[in-house]
Amino acid sequence: MPTTTSKILFRDVRILDSTGAEPYPGDVLVEDDRIAAVGTVEAARAEGARVVEGRGRTLMSGLCDAHTHLSWNNSADLEGLGNTPVEEHLLFCLESARTYLDSGYTMCLGAASAKERLDVVTRDAIDSGRFPGPRYLANGPEIAVTGGAIVKSITKFADGPEGMRKAVRELVAIGVDQIKLSMTGEEFTGDLHANDTFFSEEELAAAAAEAHRFNKRVCAHARSAESVKMCVRNKVEIIYHASFTDAEGMDLLEANKDWVFVAPAINWLIATLYEAESFGYPQEAAEAAGYKIELDAAVEGLREMHRRGIRVLPGGDYGFAWTPHGTYARDLAHFVDLLGFTPMEAIIAATAQGGEIMMRPHELGKVQPGYLADLLLVDGDPLADITILQDQTRLNYIMKDGRFHKEASEAPASLPQPV
Repeated sequence: MPTTTSKILFRDVRILDSTGAEPYPGDVLVEDDRIAAVGTVEAARAEGARVVEGRGRTLMSGLCDAHTHLSWNNSADLEGLGNTPVEEHLLFCLESARTYLDSGYTMCLGAASAKERLDVVTRDAIDSGRFPGPRYLANGPEIAVTGGAIVKSITKFADGPEGMRKAVRELVAIGVDQIKLSMTGEEFTGDLHANDTFFSEEELAAAAAEAHRFNKRVCAHARSAESVKMCVRNKVEIIYHASFTDAEGMDLLEANKDWVFVAPAINWLIATLYEAESFGYPQEAAEAAGYKIELDAAVEGLREMHRRGIRVLPGGDYGFAWTPHGTYARDLAHFVDLLGFTPMEAIIAATAQGGEIMMRPHELGKVQPGYLADLLLVDGDPLADITILQDQTRLNYIMKDGRFHKEASEAPASLPQPV
């Protein structure tokens, strides 16, 4: 029995397709879950479609956060993450997932969960259609060596090569999509510093090899110069932070830029330095701990990475009290204001390159025929003012898989019918 195709026509939109081309006027037809036509849409093909009048608004791909913590619960009590009852914690993860989608993020890569199965269960609930959320690649708790945990209550400990292999196997068994290693310190701990590297080469090699044996990618909290070089040498695909990358590390990243990604979580450094005082961490304390030194080094290094064509993606470490969920698009403005990205480059990093880090570059992150219909209709021009992507009220329509998650309250439109 023939099935009816669902059709939606975005008429008279400004198409920002994430190919690098300048936006252009036209129409976009969605059939079921895919983009069927872009630019000029034949009337016969659009017959019967529901019409959304663009009135010149910007139609673009949904965004990607490359360093997502759904289970970080907007608290300043980091150790308390581990003590939150799992039932309440799962509810918060589901709420966080919806907040990402409400904010225009249709792709997220998990960077660690506070309990073993929180990410996995949330991902499966989204995929089954039971709860709204972005396309999600799930992680487990980050793995650290004894004495190297940033937050002990949410860490999986392993020591030595065999310990690393065992920890990786246990996380693979619960269904994670990638493995997270916590290799370096974090200044707010007071005694575990960003330039301290806690993994040995043998431990990292064992963890990465075991993950790759199960076809899982590896991501790492790696702030120190040495940790970045260790990551590249051992094929760690996703490097978080990379604040103190030195000249040798920069050359290694450039030589391997076809497979490596850097997701610096730049907003974490800025907010921790300048916006955490009301949560008990004043700027003077942050500067004394070294966050100003790290921010300056990170900005210089990330600008150089961008100049060399190394893929630097926005997103990361949202969900702390001073980096709350729902403020994700701040990263895009930081990329433009601090890292030397044009607005177009920042958007491509968050869309087309988001499709790449999600391992689906052929169908995610662009407004092109055949791509999945994950789309934003934006009231305004994000190339003229990228901060409008921080304003949920300017995201008039949010679509994932050809279905509206959000629709503006507007008079319905329809195609003229033949007489």
